[in-house]
Amino acid sequence: MKSLIIAAGAAVALSFGTAQAQTADHTIVGIGAVYAPVYQGADDYRTLPMPAIDIVSGPFFANLRNGIGVNVIDTDTFTIGGSVALMTGYRRKDVPEGVDKLNFGAGGRMFTSIKAGGMIATLGGTQGFAGSTKGFIADASIAYPLPISSRLMLIPSVGTTWANRKHNDRYFGIDADEALASGLPRFRGRAGFKDISATIAANYRLNSRVNLTVSGGVTTLVGDVVDSPLVEHKTRPVGTVSLSYRLGS
Repeated sequence: MKSLIIAAGAAVALSFGTAQAQTADHTIVGIGAVYAPVYQGADDYRTLPMPAIDIVSGPFFANLRNGIGVNVIDTDTFTIGGSVALMTGYRRKDVPEGVDKLNFGAGGRMFTSIKAGGMIATLGGTQGFAGSTKGFIADASIAYPLPISSRLMLIPSVGTTWANRKHNDRYFGIDADEALASGLPRFRGRAGFKDISATIAANYRLNSRVNLTVSGGVTTLVGDVVDSPLVEHKTRPVGTVSLSYRLGS
């Protein structure tokens, strides 16, 4: 479920940033929810509360896409930053009996984004250091904000992620003990592209301080991970909704 939550969070964060001049200091907080599979490729869904947060104070920031960190370079067209970001897992009850849970964790993230021709291109990498798979994930995305009116903005985006062997093996793999306990065949994940996604977010400004953001998208697993016994559906939709409030002047 990691990529689905991050993709949904990215759409929400991008909506806040585009609508509220991301390069200026601001504090935007709120609450929302994400409806997504219990893990990538799962048949079952669940709804989770999701904080709506986008904070910028000088070089420091906090948002759902990049976590908590610092922008080392931040101009109108180019940004480079580093942060600590969430790396999700799954509960034991969400996977077949006999398969171990995967704890939520954290990773060190480096990223860069470029704004040109109305588009926003982002490239990043996250190396896990606590919980989760402790593997490495690289992500790339392109978004194109479209102002529809003075209050409404649509933000379509596409993206993909690549993961190293450690991440794909620990997230999608079935080791010998799990195979014996679950009856599933053994599976070892390998490095490679693991998913592609398309998302559209709608950000509506209710007034000068309050924003309503709704996003929906589809993520499709690709590569070797599709053959994992844990994958019941390689293509799954995800949706989010949030209400946010801008603090200060």
